[in-house]
Amino acid sequence: MDLDQRIDLRGRTLFITGASRGIGLAIAVRAGRAGANVVIAAKSAMPNPKLPGTIHSAAEAVERAGGRALAVQCDIRDEEQVRAAVAAGVDRFGGIDILVNNASAIWLHGIEETPMKRFDLMQQVNARGSFLCAQVCLPHLRKAAHPQILTLAPPPSLDPRWWGPHTAYTLAKMGMSFVTLGLAAELGPKGFGVCALWPRTVIATDALRMIPGAEPGRCRKPEIVADAAALLLSRPAAQNNGRFFLDEDVLREAGIERFDGYAVDPSRPLAKDLFVD
Repeated sequence: MDLDQRIDLRGRTLFITGASRGIGLAIAVRAGRAGANVVIAAKSAMPNPKLPGTIHSAAEAVERAGGRALAVQCDIRDEEQVRAAVAAGVDRFGGIDILVNNASAIWLHGIEETPMKRFDLMQQVNARGSFLCAQVCLPHLRKAAHPQILTLAPPPSLDPRWWGPHTAYTLAKMGMSFVTLGLAAELGPKGFGVCALWPRTVIATDALRMIPGAEPGRCRKPEIVADAAALLLSRPAAQNNGRFFLDEDVLREAGIERFDGYAVDPSRPLAKDLFVD
């Protein structure tokens, strides 16, 4: 059985943060291809020559793939904007079945090179933004047959090697992981599937410019994460609840053994992502 036969999101509505480009866009397009409605919630409403892609171009890509899309400009640091974006999605599609917390800010530097403005941005977008979006979506998710919250976050770790080089970013990213852990414990008994997904290798996105020494040729394409996400979201919610997945493991469980097609340059060795042992 190929991936398309295993993935079915027909008629389900996804609210995806940071979906104008990168992994969020790839998940949105994959969901559209599987028959979903997608709310594209991101800040990028106008073209930027340095960062290609807007909520509007993302919505067009979802519809070309076969789905239905709504582009909503939204800064997830702003509670009123989140409430307005969720309301717009519910008004357009009748509800929300799945929240994908993809939006994230990154700054890989130590304490002396981390301005407090950057520290605050990461905490507000990553952990607080994920919590806020879950809180606002919750009344609508409760009405869904199989409510799920998928967050792009790594397995929780207290290993000092992930904290020492960039405490502020690790705190923000692990904050998303711990939000996942807590919401899974709280909402899992109520029929939710709350889980996290993380790439085993570095993914070729615009975030590469923030990673010292990162080489696009040693990365995989965002589509590997998108395929893994679509597989997870096609499963019964209870099967995912409280779990932290790596993209490769999800695909292997589905019978996919070769990943060359996801590589930017299959001839080069891949670079492991952060927080992966």
